[in-house]
This record gives sequence, structure tokens and C-alpha cells, in this order.
Amino acid sequence: MRISTAQFFETSASKYQNNFASVIKTQTQIDSGVRIQSAADDPVGAARLLQLQQQKDMLAQYTTNMNGIKSSLANQESVLTSIDNAMQKAYELALQAGGGVVSDADRTSIANELGNIEEQVFSLLNSKDANGDYMFSGSKTDTPPYARNNDGTYTYQGDDTQLNLKVSDTLTIAGSDTAKSIFEGATNTGRTQAELTTKPPLAADGTVSVSAGLITSSPVFNKSFADGQPYALEFTSSTQYILRDRTGKDVTSEVPGTGTFDATKEGAHSISLRGVQFDINLNLKDIAPADQDDAVKGHIFTLEAKPDSFSAARSPGNKSTSQITSSTVDDAKAYGDSFPASGAVIKFTSDTEYEIYAQPVTANSKSIAKGTMTGDSITAMGVKFDFTGAREAGDQFVVKGNNHQSQSALDTISQLRQALATPTDENPAAKQKQTDIINASVGNLKNAMAGVDNARGSIGARLKAVDVQTNENESMRLANDSTTAAIGNTDMAGASIDLAFQKAMLEASQLAFVKISQLSLFNKI
Repeated sequence: MRISTAQFFETSASKYQNNFASVIKTQTQIDSGVRIQSAADDPVGAARLLQLQQQKDMLAQYTTNMNGIKSSLANQESVLTSIDNAMQKAYELALQAGGGVVSDADRTSIANELGNIEEQVFSLLNSKDANGDYMFSGSKTDTPPYARNNDGTYTYQGDDTQLNLKVSDTLTIAGSDTAKSIFEGATNTGRTQAELTTKPPLAADGTVSVSAGLITSSPVFNKSFADGQPYALEFTSSTQYILRDRTGKDVTSEVPGTGTFDATKEGAHSISLRGVQFDINLNLKDIAPADQDDAVKGHIFTLEAKPDSFSAARSPGNKSTSQITSSTVDDAKAYGDSFPASGAVIKFTSDTEYEIYAQPVTANSKSIAKGTMTGDSITAMGVKFDFTGAREAGDQFVVKGNNHQSQSALDTISQLRQALATPTDENPAAKQKQTDIINASVGNLKNAMAGVDNARGSIGARLKAVDVQTNENESMRLANDSTTAAIGNTDMAGASIDLAFQKAMLEASQLAFVKISQLSLFNKI
């Protein structure tokens, strides 16, 4: 077979180029330290390297997430520590106000100090992080958690959604806590009341008083107390009483002491009834001993849970100046069955016609009640709403119910401050009401501090989990780097041997090309 000059040169040039490319490739692998320069070098290895790079990128993102969580939780823990210290001081002031001989002036001084603590806690709860987001509003990071109402109460404006971040393929950690979960769930120890319903015709006011009651066991209260209320506490003398439930059944035997008490001895004048403790107080200093039984006999008190209360606010965009002046439960069953737990919005479609929606209201919300006003009142969902002033179409009012089962620390401090600022030295009834608020505040602040301590404990546990996961992710990163190096890095010893062989092949092809290229008839002339 004849080989033309063109074929010879093409074949020789192709071999030379292949050998030269092999030398360049191996030299590049040695210089860069990277074995796989393209997917064609090792398709399986290249695919594996791509997976390892994706894992490395995810580990880097997890590290960023964990750093963010640690920073956020550290800031929250610092704020909660300050709040805990402030509430501890408020707790001590409540104990001071309720113990010993404290005058109106002393209580006013304590109230002023509580006012400063109230402002401090309010400000701390509305703290922002380094990004300018509110720490304790949940997912509503641009909304302050708490707003102060005109009546001195506070409204939580955030939600109960924690902001979670992934720190591994299988683990997600919450980087935030909501004020609702920390503060709004604090058990309210003062959600009962004692009302004087009957007294002897000649009895002086303040002769007998009964405290509003303190919850000593929420499970027992929820299970037993509500079933028998309202209870009738009837005094038969200055040392004895009879207690009946709502059906008239005598339940005195359930109470320690079985209806006998001694108002002169501490601890001997308490009624422990189905998870609630009521205290009996007698004012008999101006009554002769022989007349004391008659002075006390015949007083009847009603013991029961406080009825649900309501907070109502008009929309700032209302055209009229109409306000809701009062909201009361008209039908307990209808109220329990239909009133929205999250609150309701009353919308007027005319000056007398209305529609009611459950909170939160969206574009797809449907009314849960509608009708026409009767005079200046609306009765719907078992609740009667009284208005003042003429309404206009488009007016909206937001109404929220409060079953008193829980109470935020802010409301507790506010109520305590207002109670202590009210003079009571010459008013036995006001004094009893003030004492009830002080006693309830002591229990509520204790429960609120327990909630803060639980939140701080949770933060500590999550910070520990982040530290553990950081070590785990670091181990995975090292393993990733090791595997990547094993697959993608150049074996210098092997590559050096390959380079020496490839250079020899290149030199041989060069010499062969020179020798063969001289085999021409022109060289024989």
C-alpha cells in the first residue's frame, strides 16, 4: 500500500499533537494539583465531585444559619435576663406592698417605682435585633409585639410563629421566641371573685369581707370548681359558715375545717375550695363580743369565676366618632359556642346594619353574623355590645374576649401599679379590693418569671444543640475535603512518572518524524 506524503504528514502531526497534549495535560495536573480538569477526564469522578461541592455549599449555608441563630438567641437571652431582673424587682415590691403596715403614701411611692419597671419591661419586650426586626413578634418582625391601650392594658400584636432555620439535612432549630409563648400564657391566679349578695339589715359595711380568691391548683379548679359555681357562702356566726354549690347542695364538708374558722389566727380563716383559696376577714373591733355572732350572721357571699371581659377598639379610619361603651355576655351558651377565640370585627354596612367577621379578616373571609341594630345595641354570638354616637357605613370595631385564664406580666404590673396608687386607708371595701390585686399580682409575677426562666432554659438548650451540630458539621466538612482531595487532587508521584514517559514518547515521535521526513528522492540527487 502506498502512503502519500500528505497522509504521512497528517498521521505524524496527529501523533505529535496527541503526545504534546498529553504532556501539557499532565504538566497542568501537576502544576494545579487538580487531577480532573474536565468531566471528560473522569466522568464518574466529576459527578462525585459535583455532589461533594453541593454538600460543601450546604455546609457553608448551615454554618451561616447557625451563626445567625447563635447571635439571635444570645441577644434574646440578654433581653430576657433584663426582663427577669425587672420582674423580680416588681415581685419584691408587691410583697412589700402587701406585708406589714403600709400607708397610702408608701404604696404611692411603690406605685411610682412600679411605673418605671412597667416602662422598662414594655421597652424591653419591644426590642429590635441588629437587623432592625422586632425580636418577640414571631413572623411579624416589622410590628411591635406590644401596644399600650388607653385603659392602661396591653395588647399583643405579633403572632405565635417561631422563625426556624436548618442547621443540617435533618435538623431545624428555632432562632426566635415569641412574647405570646413566653408571657401571654402565664397562669392568672386571680380569676375568681367573691361578691356580697346579702347582709343583715343593721350590719355595718366592712364587718365581713371575703377575698376574691387565689387559684392554688389550676387542674383542680378547671375540673371541679366551674361545675359547682356559683357557690353561696353563708355565715351562721363569727366562727362558722355553710357553703353550698349552685344546686343548693351543702359542700361544707369538702373544705378543711368543715365550716369552722378563727379570724384572729393566721391561716385559720381560709376556705380551700376545689383549687381556690378564699380568705375571710372580720372587722369586729367596735362590736361587743356578745354581739359579734349577730353582726356576722346572715352575710352571704357568692363565690365564682370572673365573667369574661372584652376589650373593644374602633378603627382609626372610621368616619364617625362612635364608640363601644360596654360588652357583656348575654347568653353564656351561645357565647361559648360561637364567639371567636381570636376576636371579632364588627363592620357597619349602613348606620344600623352590620356584619361580624372572625379575626383575622382576609379578602376571602365570610361573615359569621349579621343583622340590624336595636336602638344603640347589637346582640350577637351571645354578647351584647352597647354603642354611643351615630354610626356610619364603613365603620369597623375590633372586639376581643378575655377569659382571665392567663395574664401577661405587663398587665399584671399595670394593674398592681394602678391599685397601689389608689388611696384605701379609710375605705375597707377598697382596701379588700387592693389586697386582692396585690395577692394575685404576687402569684402572677411568680408564674410570669417561671415562663421567662423556661424560655431562657429553652434558649440554652438550643445554643447547646447548635454547638453540637457545629462539631458534627465540621467533621462532615473535613470528611468532604478528604474525599474531594482523594478524588480530584493529583497523585504527584504517579503524575511525575506519567509525565516522564509522555515526554519520552513526544521526543521519540519528533525524532521519528525527522528521520522519516528525510526519505525523499530529492535527498538522493
